[in-house]
Amino acid sequence: MALRSLLLLLLLASCTTEPAYDVIIRGGTVADGSGAPAYPADIGIRGDTIAAIGDLSGQVGHSEVDATGLVVSPGFINMLSWANVSLLVDGRSQSDIRQGVTLEVMGEGRSMGPLNAEMHREMATDQGDFRFEVPWRTLGGYLSHLEAKGVSTNVTSFVGNGTLRQYVMGYEKRAPTPAELDTMKRLLREGMEEGAVGLSTSLIYVPSGHASTSEIIDLARVAAEYDGMYISHIRSEEDSLLHAVKELITVADSTGIRSEIYHFKASGQDNWDLLDSAITLVDDARRRGLKVTTDMYMYNASSTGLNVLLPAWAKDGGHEQTMAFLEDPAQRERMIREVKFHVPPENILLVGFRNREMRHLIGKTLADVAQERGIEAREAIAQLIYEDDSRIQVVYFSMSEDNIKKKLALPYMSVCSDAGSYTNEGVFLEQSTHPRAYGSFARLLAHYVREEKVISLEEAVRRLTSLPATNLKLDRRGMLQVGYYADVVAFDPERIQDNATFESPHQYATGVDHVWVNGVAVISGGEHTGATPGRFVKGPGYRMNK
Repeated sequence: MALRSLLLLLLLASCTTEPAYDVIIRGGTVADGSGAPAYPADIGIRGDTIAAIGDLSGQVGHSEVDATGLVVSPGFINMLSWANVSLLVDGRSQSDIRQGVTLEVMGEGRSMGPLNAEMHREMATDQGDFRFEVPWRTLGGYLSHLEAKGVSTNVTSFVGNGTLRQYVMGYEKRAPTPAELDTMKRLLREGMEEGAVGLSTSLIYVPSGHASTSEIIDLARVAAEYDGMYISHIRSEEDSLLHAVKELITVADSTGIRSEIYHFKASGQDNWDLLDSAITLVDDARRRGLKVTTDMYMYNASSTGLNVLLPAWAKDGGHEQTMAFLEDPAQRERMIREVKFHVPPENILLVGFRNREMRHLIGKTLADVAQERGIEAREAIAQLIYEDDSRIQVVYFSMSEDNIKKKLALPYMSVCSDAGSYTNEGVFLEQSTHPRAYGSFARLLAHYVREEKVISLEEAVRRLTSLPATNLKLDRRGMLQVGYYADVVAFDPERIQDNATFESPHQYATGVDHVWVNGVAVISGGEHTGATPGRFVKGPGYRMNK
């Protein structure tokens, strides 16, 4: 009897099919990232890699997901993420990954390394609501720290020229000496060899904007040696927009480097008609063979510091110098007199204060505060910055909805959030934010694809995936192809929706049912699994021995 039972068990074991895949995603409509028409197919994942695409009805997976009615696509790439600090606080990256973002690209003009001793001390001690340790000194060290700590999304970064300048020469507004420039080049080379994807500038901010065009070209040549990209918040998005676009094209032309304009826009109603000429400049550069691209977020409002309205001389030495000027009555009066508005005060929404006692002003406009205090809006700017001892985060309603559609139609336009990635609980609720932190990618698919039909769904997926991955020269990312990393999103094209508003921004997008990062389920049934399989994605210049 015992022998018969043993033989039966052996027979059953021989008939058991060993699962061919770790995950099978069945019955979905595959938009593979190429922009080609979507098609029905199953996807098999083995380990961290896409192992099969097609009819897998005869195969078995350790885990299987029914994607009937869902679009299955590559994970989305956020070309401008400010999640560099928020991920240190909460690595789940909830506001982004719930939209399908699987790669955060950071470092707009400033990066989390390299840090000299003073920069390291400042980063470790001059913290606000977000508290974190700083055990790194290099950019590669920071990204490796994130990976080891645990993040749900993949991460990468540019080397910010503002960080290089601060490392070498602080906030001094002058040309670097040959020795200082050589040091910046050495630091940039080290960053590229550690895995950075290129060089970035943010030329309306200091100290990044202290760099001349020739200095940027010198650094861009170094990034080009490593097949990196040059990407820039250009020197003006307002009345000098065309000059600023020409400067980026000059860098591309002088070096041959792939170049991108961050959050391409014409800001301020008087400047909206400049967008057509700016697009013509980019199109002409591309026709000449230059590899110039752009990215954008899906809103007609930007977000940055209230201090950008101050005259340039008041910001040249950094925030401490601005505060010193505000304490000098003559300089303060001059500063107030020279404030330049590109949008009216009633279109400037206050969303972030360092001083808790000032946070009752969140949700009010600059015009509201000026009226309450019985002063002009120009003076209110100076008062608020001085009282909060910060740049003060605000939202500027400054762009044209028609221009958003016009920009989105450009075939070389990628997508970004220009925001952190947050969880709608705890410390993140201490401040307001721009709804783009929770909705930029979902808004593309819901409003501009499903409702406005500006571009097709397949083209939108291409813009979110293979276009930025190709521009960044990423290895096996951005497409659903056998052998590529299994960063995969399954979403309902009829249900995907951004829910964040300017009045109530901390609301997750809905309609993304499943997300895998490197083959691991991070979103399942629309909820976060708690998994943190994200990796430091290296750029093309990465050197293994670094």
